[in-house]
Amino acid sequence: MLQLTPQSRIFLAVQPVDFRKGIDGLAALCRHVLGDNPLDGAVYVVRKRTGTTLKLLAYDGQGFWLCTKRLSRGHFSGWPTASTQRVTLSAWELYVLLGNGHPARAQLAPDWRPCVTRARARPHNATAARHGDWQRPPGDALGPPPDSPPHSPRPARRWQSRS
Repeated sequence: MLQLTPQSRIFLAVQPVDFRKGIDGLAALCRHVLGDNPLDGAVYVVRKRTGTTLKLLAYDGQGFWLCTKRLSRGHFSGWPTASTQRVTLSAWELYVLLGNGHPARAQLAPDWRPCVTRARARPHNATAARHGDWQRPPGDALGPPPDSPPHSPRPARRWQSRS
């Protein structure tokens, strides 16, 4: 199954493509026209000249996926126009485009919001690391409590045979 996540790299070829091309022809198009290696795991979206059909090309580590979406009525109206050969899309923008929407006009939340990172408790030297003497960064609630016993490794378990 082909899965699109917010981390997926999705590239859209702006110019229409000859749809007689199969996997090898579209992979060559990715290499020579778009300047990418199709084996890198990105998803490539191309459009038929009439604007009624899209093809998605993706490589999942074992082989290529070639997916086709053809509209029963009308054409894809939200196709971007740009001076470059390709446009980068997010997964949500591709979903909107596949639903015959216009990604540039869609009111979508950003894909990535940076998480607030907190400093982790760290031992202040190698001896403290061995004995579990942890020092918390100022203002941090993470890390083991100061009164916790030092970490002692569990003794190796020996299997006993039943007689």
